[in-house]
Amino acid sequence: MPEKPKIEDVTPPEEANPLLDSARKVLMAAIGAVALAQDEIEAFINRLIERGEIAEKDGKKLFNDVMARRKKETDKAEDEVTKRMETILDKMKIPSKADIDTLSEKITTLTKKVDELKKS
Repeated sequence: MPEKPKIEDVTPPEEANPLLDSARKVLMAAIGAVALAQDEIEAFINRLIERGEIAEKDGKKLFNDVMARRKKETDKAEDEVTKRMETILDKMKIPSKADIDTLSEKITTLTKKVDELKKS
């Protein structure tokens, strides 16, 4: 079976936003649940192989099929969460990273123009 992904412990700064802290806790719990589910699926398939109910080749294929389906569902859920978070942030009038990047570019352009005007 494939190797399990390594999850690094990222400790949030002490002055973190309570909303982000709560979201982090929920996401970490979800990651734990996914890892546990993957372990249970792998153990179940291994038991089927040991009992001779399915061939090892079929077990690997079944595991890969289940993981591919889970990834597809996870990606769909992630997209939905992203959309909802963007909606919430928009309602709260919190600028997105794209908004901040656009403003930064405009500031850089204006700063260059001001410097050019100072020189002339």
